Amino acid sequence: MKSQQFDQNDESLSRVLREWRVETPLPPRFQEAVWRRIELNDNQSSNWTLLLSRLLGAIAKPSLAMSYLMVLLLAGILAGYWQAQIANTRAEEQLSARYVQVVDPYQTLHH
Repeated sequence: MKSQQFDQNDESLSRVLREWRVETPLPPRFQEAVWRRIELNDNQSSNWTLLLSRLLGAIAKPSLAMSYLMVLLLAGILAGYWQAQIANTRAEEQLSARYVQVVDPYQTLHH
């Protein structure tokens, strides 16, 4: 039942598309602008494709891949260490402030 409905819709759509005519004229130099945009897009995509293929070709070499992996690993360790230092400093400041407040409740806290 549904396939028959789709066939009727396709048939009516095909009929409408065959009868459809565009009567509005195209803007001046429309084709030139379209080809210029296509060429510009092809150049941009080919530059990215070329860069990506060179990068992947270089990484495919085991020595460069291992050095790239070591650099990423070192960067991750350094970023983790830096974040831990910040968290430890913040916790130490909070604990110091609590200790001062416990020892002398009337002591003003400095933030």
